[in-house]
Amino acid sequence: MIQKSKELFERAQRSIPGGVNSPVRAFKSVGGTPIFIKKAKGAYLYDEDGNQYIDFIASWGPMILGHAHDAVVKAIQEKAVFSTSYGAPTELEIEMAELIISMVPNVDMVRMVSSGTEACMSALRLARGYTGKNKFIKFEGCYHGHADPFLVKAGSGLATFNIQTVPGVTGGVSNDTLTCAYSDLDAVKKLVAENKNEIAAIIIEPVAGNMGCILPKPGFIEGLRKICDEEKIVLIFDEVMTGFRLSAGGAQQTLNLKADLVTYGKVIGGGMPVGAFGGKKEIMQHIAPLGNVYQAGTLSGNPIAMIAGYTTLKILKDDPNIYKELEAKTIYLKEGLNKVFAASGMPFIINQFGSMISIHFSDHAVTDFATAASANNALFNKYFHAMLNRGIYLPPSAFESWFLNNALSYDDLDSTIKATADSIAEIYP
Repeated sequence: MIQKSKELFERAQRSIPGGVNSPVRAFKSVGGTPIFIKKAKGAYLYDEDGNQYIDFIASWGPMILGHAHDAVVKAIQEKAVFSTSYGAPTELEIEMAELIISMVPNVDMVRMVSSGTEACMSALRLARGYTGKNKFIKFEGCYHGHADPFLVKAGSGLATFNIQTVPGVTGGVSNDTLTCAYSDLDAVKKLVAENKNEIAAIIIEPVAGNMGCILPKPGFIEGLRKICDEEKIVLIFDEVMTGFRLSAGGAQQTLNLKADLVTYGKVIGGGMPVGAFGGKKEIMQHIAPLGNVYQAGTLSGNPIAMIAGYTTLKILKDDPNIYKELEAKTIYLKEGLNKVFAASGMPFIINQFGSMISIHFSDHAVTDFATAASANNALFNKYFHAMLNRGIYLPPSAFESWFLNNALSYDDLDSTIKATADSIAEIYP
């Protein structure tokens, strides 16, 4: 029963646009009433009606250790008594930057911000200021936040609501955004040739999470690196999702690839609203006050966000087995789901990398936005609700990756696999 959630949603719609503060939470894609959460601990969410759910969203990635992790909560409590914000430098900000640099290859300097959107927006501005060029390339289905330049053929959120063009984004901004299909290196080469010496940056999710979990085709990002080197283009990895999730060094370490700038969010804040961008000193020194590319934020590096992120990252750095455990759990889940779906005879694809996984009801490989969009997403919506009714909380969109947290037990995974079998029997008899 979700009676209280229904009442709260009706009440919320009178004072909050759509009743939510981020669109996908409204359940508009999957239908039904969004669940209002009261608390969470470990691998479980508890709604306002007292129902418990096994959580496969992990706050869209950051709760990699599980909800209300004792060490993170204690660190926040201890720091909060000194004040929640100063608007002045602290030693903790230095320690956070030093920790990030020690964990991530190819990053010399870091600037803290307050969200992934802000990190990507700032990295793009920096690339433009550094190169003196205005255009950039992004890939269809990749989502880099809701700053104007990125809302052209973006991923999950816009796809969920079938928004093709965004009112408020000017034509001039759109004209500087060049797009092509994910993993299509020939299309990138064509765009670069057609816009010779005009492209400042190429930005990409090195492992996409906004059209499901999608890996780049072999050689694709290596090809981007070569193009960027030859054409003096800044290669930006959007690691808001993959940073500190795929490994301590993120996608750069896991895929053994190097970007010029990297953006972060999610895990870096340990559940608090935090983002960052970093990269080579040669580029980063163009940010004010060292250089003339202006970027600022009143709450950037605030002590509560810093201590939550620092504590989380320190745990991940000190215990690299966490990544092995997470991947083993994710593979276990994938193999269990594979058996259940295969036995049902229904068409399906499961994409998985590290602790990211997505299910697509499709009879063909899902490798980009077009193939993700052509899956039977109406069937996914039925699957979502059948699982929700069985206490499994999945992303309420067929275009989103699932994120596992390390508080999940194998009993939780077995329960999820069984719930899938029962759900399929209900929706695909």
